[in-house]
Amino acid sequence: MKTNRWSAVLATALGAGMLVYASAGMAQVENETIGFLMPDQSSTRYEEHDHPGFLAEMQKLCESCKVIYLNADADATKQQQQFNSVIAQGAKVVVLDAVDTAAAASLVKQAQGQGVKVIAYDRPIPDAVADFYVSFDNEAIGKSIADSLIEHLKAENVSPEAGGLLQINGSPTDAAAGLIKKGIHLGIDDSGYELLAEYDTPDWQPSRAQQWASGQITRFGDKIIGIVAANDGTGGGAIAALKAAGVDPLPPVTGNDATIAALQLIIAGDQYNTINKPSEIVAAEAARVAIQLLGGETPTAETTLYNTPSKLFVPAVVTRENIKKEMFDSGVASAETICVDRYVEGCKELGIIQ
Repeated sequence: MKTNRWSAVLATALGAGMLVYASAGMAQVENETIGFLMPDQSSTRYEEHDHPGFLAEMQKLCESCKVIYLNADADATKQQQQFNSVIAQGAKVVVLDAVDTAAAASLVKQAQGQGVKVIAYDRPIPDAVADFYVSFDNEAIGKSIADSLIEHLKAENVSPEAGGLLQINGSPTDAAAGLIKKGIHLGIDDSGYELLAEYDTPDWQPSRAQQWASGQITRFGDKIIGIVAANDGTGGGAIAALKAAGVDPLPPVTGNDATIAALQLIIAGDQYNTINKPSEIVAAEAARVAIQLLGGETPTAETTLYNTPSKLFVPAVVTRENIKKEMFDSGVASAETICVDRYVEGCKELGIIQ
């Protein structure tokens, strides 16, 4: 299933002009070792999408190359040990999605001092200049989910006088979360809707987001007219808190990552939006950049972020109105996986299944 999803995602990306390059023109690289270090398992994306996507592209570009994949389980010290381990095993390029983006600066400098290249992945490393950064545009993600929610409230004629918004951000040690947070503020600060309270969620843990949201429901009650959550996990935590408190109907809640659970919640009408950012595309780009760096080439950057040459992909907002076209007609999501149990009726209503 993962291979089929990857093929569909890549085909969609190529059709949209998101990922265009000719591997035939790249340097020929053989028998090299690359470290692929991911930050945590609070999101399923790393095992389900990022790692398989990176491996699939590496197989095309360098079949004899070895990829060492490790996940730090949200432990910065463990990630440092993993970083040192892959270098000791001969990695000449490390793709690093940092647990703590401030602490990761020393890892970048250490590696570069040994002639090892570092690709910052998904989360930028502000205090060091990595050799390349590849991600979706996180600030644009934050602004998109907030803009989408504000437009929805206005379309539903929800008056600013009716209440205000909660903002649930990501981890305070994640620079990408900081960019999403900045984008959310760009979307809501001048919207006319009041920000009641906001929270930085340690390690992106849904349970921590749920606990915080529960307290705010007690504090603000029906004055909560919307919740801007930075990803599907924190959004799911907020939805769980609302349901536990007996709130009905639910105020619109945002998300990001297009996880299976989020797509099901959108179909059921419990979550308002998410972001379709098939991370296999970013993983494939990281593989391409790794091969270029190993071959002594300079990857082409579209922009710079924190003085680091960067490639940032633009994601799409998914709501109930466009979920069929964006996720299912494109082949990114599988009806067989999503449209089960209590979600069958919603899928029929939206025309996803008959």
